[in-house]
Amino acid sequence: MRENTVSPLQETQPARILVVEDDPGLRILLVRTLRENGFDAIGASAAPEMWQAVGAAPVDLILLDIMLPGTSGLDLCRMLRRDSEVRIIMVSARGEETDRVVGLELGADDYIAKPFGTKELLARVRAVLRRGPSDRTDQASRQETVQFAGWSLDLRRRELVSPAGAEVDLSGAEYDLLVSFVANPQRVIGRERLLELSRTRLGDVSDRSVDVLVSRLRRKLSGGQRGGSLIRTIRGVGYMFTADVQR
Repeated sequence: MRENTVSPLQETQPARILVVEDDPGLRILLVRTLRENGFDAIGASAAPEMWQAVGAAPVDLILLDIMLPGTSGLDLCRMLRRDSEVRIIMVSARGEETDRVVGLELGADDYIAKPFGTKELLARVRAVLRRGPSDRTDQASRQETVQFAGWSLDLRRRELVSPAGAEVDLSGAEYDLLVSFVANPQRVIGRERLLELSRTRLGDVSDRSVDVLVSRLRRKLSGGQRGGSLIRTIRGVGYMFTADVQR
């Protein structure tokens, strides 16, 4: 049932909350609950969607599940804290003390263990939002840019610029794939995970279609030159993005 309590941020404009949860049912439920209680809530299933949402518009708070496919919530928390003070509440099905300690040491503002009730969730969200003034203005003025091997990827504008300064056109599927790679630099990403990430963009989802997509992206990143590929094939497993990534 909807509660009538309103957070201080909502006196001017609703706080924008990003729910990063891979369980579709739970994600939809959390987004709906937050919206019903006056927040501007959106959802993301994993790292690529999270970075896209963060780049698209300022976020006041992130509900970040620890057990995510691909890049874990703990790794994402660490990445976010490198250059952002966005409020973070870690969420996990495991209520172990170790998870809580690690999450808080990485810079999370709070921790909530599944299963939890609506009242507890809203209380924690409002408590975290009350701890300080919103950094919405600071975030709006900051461009979320990823750099690697001389390349620059603007996540806010979805623009890729080559070392020579030329803008490179990417299809939606190629962009999503590149975001997946830069979120997991120098780590092997299996084909099954790439299939999952490509499912919303590709009509024909198969090993072959993913290989073709990787080949297209690799060709664009190579600038038509041979050798020095930023995407390495790990035979029988998947692919690895070999470049160092800086935000």
